[in-house]
This record gives sequence, C-alpha cells and structure tokens, in this order.
Amino acid sequence: MYLIEKRVDTVRIPPERLSEDYERVCKEIAQETFEGTMHDTIMVVLVKDIKLMGEGRMVYGDGAVYQKVEYEALSFEVKDKEVINGFVCEVVKFGAFVRFGPLDGLIHISQITTDRIDVDLANQRLVAADSKRFLKIEDEVRARIVSVAINERSPRESKIGLTMKQPGLGKLEWLEEDRKKEGSK
Repeated sequence: MYLIEKRVDTVRIPPERLSEDYERVCKEIAQETFEGTMHDTIMVVLVKDIKLMGEGRMVYGDGAVYQKVEYEALSFEVKDKEVINGFVCEVVKFGAFVRFGPLDGLIHISQITTDRIDVDLANQRLVAADSKRFLKIEDEVRARIVSVAINERSPRESKIGLTMKQPGLGKLEWLEEDRKKEGSK
C-alpha cells in the first residue's frame, strides 16, 4: 500500500560540496540518501518538497555540515496477509516472481493452484496439469502476502512469499472465467 507522510531527518553535506548552491545540494543529497531505503516493512520510493530546517551543524574533526531537513516521502508498505495485485515478471522452475509496487514476491509452484504444475521454461510458462490454465510473463494476478523477510540494506533482495490458492485469488483471467461460470449457474 502506498502512503505519503511528512518526515524529518538529517543529511550530511560533504566539505567538497559546500562551495556549491547549498540548498540545491541539500535537496540532491536528501533524495540520494532517502529514496530506495527500507525501514521495517516500509520502502521510501520518492522524496519531494524538501525544506531545510534551521542552520546546519558542523561536527568537530569531520568538516561536513549536518543539515536537518523536512520532506514528504512517498512510501510503499508491505503488510503480511495483505492482498496485492501485480504482474508476473519472471518464471523460474520453482515458481513465478510477481512485481507489485516497487518490490517482487515469489509464488512458489505449490501456491499457484491445487492442480499439479508443469514447468515450461522454454515458453516461460507454468501450466496446471488438469485445468490447462497457465501463468506466463506479464499476466496480471491477485495474490496474498504470506511471508515477509525484508533486507533493509538491499530492499530488492527482500524475500516476500505469495499465495494464489485461496478463494478470490489467482490470475485475473481465471477469476473472470470463474465469475462467468458462477453467473451462468
């Protein structure tokens, strides 16, 4: 889920950048410092409306200026048990990676459907043996987050487990087909 929140933090302006336009440098460094960072289960996607707060402070022996800034952060929060919509971005022999927001999660082949899954890596597809339904790159899916292991140092390497085996989850085409079948009964 995306959210916008006001934050206050401090940026370090290195001594070699102090001769440049101070406000512009502070804003650049704030964006570089905070965008793409992860705190618990919240990833900062975008930093905007950066305002300097007061004067910066120097630390003895460092030579840099530490400037307090206020900014708006567009963040993405990963919540356990949340239902997400995303699209398949990679098919591998053990499942499919789904991109939702700025992150990827894995749907293991055991969590796609109750059918046995055949892996067709040549065509980048996962095929259900009985129903012949398949999942391929760029398919839109609805899944539930079932496990979250966030890597704060490298958010793109976080491990997020997904499932589509519960009612109301799956490839969007499958859900529409099932709705039509239910309507015709």
